[in-house]
Amino acid sequence: MDARTPQDQAPAALDHAAIRTIMIGIMLAMFLSALDQTIVSTALPTIGLAFGDVANLPWVVTAYLLTATAVTPLTGKLADIYGPRPVLLAGIGLFLVGSVACALASSMVGLVLARALQGVGGGGLISLAQTIIGVMVAPRERGRYQGYFAAVFISSSIAGPVMGGFMAEHLHWSLIFWINVPLGLLAAVMSERSLRRLPPHHHPHRLDLLGALLMAGATVALLLALSWGGGRYHWLSLQVGGLIAASAALWVLFGVRIRFAAEPLLPLSVLGNQVVRTGVVAAAFAMGTLIGLSIEIPLYLEGVLHLSASQSGAALIPLMAGVVVGATGTGRMMGRITHYKRIPMVGLTVGTLALVALAAGSTRVPVAGLVVLLGFAGIGLGTVLPISTVAIQNAVPLPQIGTATAAMNFFRSLGGAVLTAAFGAILIGGAGLEGGSLGERLLLHHGDADVLAAAFRWVFAAAALALAGALLAVVAMEERPLRTSVHAAAAIE
Repeated sequence: MDARTPQDQAPAALDHAAIRTIMIGIMLAMFLSALDQTIVSTALPTIGLAFGDVANLPWVVTAYLLTATAVTPLTGKLADIYGPRPVLLAGIGLFLVGSVACALASSMVGLVLARALQGVGGGGLISLAQTIIGVMVAPRERGRYQGYFAAVFISSSIAGPVMGGFMAEHLHWSLIFWINVPLGLLAAVMSERSLRRLPPHHHPHRLDLLGALLMAGATVALLLALSWGGGRYHWLSLQVGGLIAASAALWVLFGVRIRFAAEPLLPLSVLGNQVVRTGVVAAAFAMGTLIGLSIEIPLYLEGVLHLSASQSGAALIPLMAGVVVGATGTGRMMGRITHYKRIPMVGLTVGTLALVALAAGSTRVPVAGLVVLLGFAGIGLGTVLPISTVAIQNAVPLPQIGTATAAMNFFRSLGGAVLTAAFGAILIGGAGLEGGSLGERLLLHHGDADVLAAAFRWVFAAAALALAGALLAVVAMEERPLRTSVHAAAAIE
């Protein structure tokens, strides 16, 4: 049954100039969310000293991660009900309120609570931006715009730590939150004006609040277990085991809710779609590998190759730049060729081989060789991002595009958390490091480069295995022809 309203079936087409105007607004909103996840990291020591509370510093990052990940599926559903424009503006508004609260925080508890509010507003901005592209651009032309999103994500990953460190060291740590205000207001004004030209996207869905609460609870419990495991608590501790058990129980209840609810938060028609299932797995493995490597590689560069912090940051740029090149090139090519899956199949094969080479020679690879291999790994990773997004959006009908896009971003975030924790556990176990934070443990063993190199060999091997998992998912994904119209109905199995 076609759930589209008459105005959805025959909207006025947008020309490239209109699309470009809308793109600028939503890219600013996306940049806000992506930047806030990276700009805080280098300012954490200064913040801890300012409040006299270093022990609770991880919560500044964890609080945002918990709420941002948990609300992502909910924002996708709201976008399908009310349209992406009001949901995006509400998200920017909550994000700005949270940013001001962070800047004015007088204690660590207040800052953590404000960061949680920031996450509620910023968590869905990236998936909403992708949903908006899905509403206004046909799948065959959509890849070229997904490359822009990759560029925003990577530029924020590079600029965030630099800006955060500079502001905290030379100005004041609160500026990393105050800077969000002018950027957010500009994004809101541009989005409010430009998104009025967006084709109508309002569909008669019902919001499954119980399902949303179950999914959020399961996610929070799992992320807490992954954040605390191996650091604050031992992986086999009662605390971590209890959180994992609670998460598993809530996921079971969520599965029951999906099965029997009249209109669940994640419909079975979406979860049962072959393209969605395999595309989500490919995206989760690829993004998880990228996030995990971006955290672990600086430790390798400083602990094994003895580079300085600034040198290790520069050496990480080829990985990020490779992702932009891979995503942008893939996005431009996929609309011109029939068998678009071949691009990530080749890219992931090359990326996997690059990581295998790092695993095989982690103690002997010179910095120049490392940079080249990281660049190839980044290009391979980048080829998956536009393909998975466009293929998933192409496989669902327009009334479910927000839900499907949010589900993909949710599992990408979850994949990042799981693989980051897995890489960290492999490194800690391989190097025999115990107690304190991972960074502190590595500094204590700074001179024992051979032990660390042997441990990192297994980290690179695990990353190669994860990319191989993404490759298998892409191979298994059904290659459906990309639709040439935004509003053509997509078949659902």
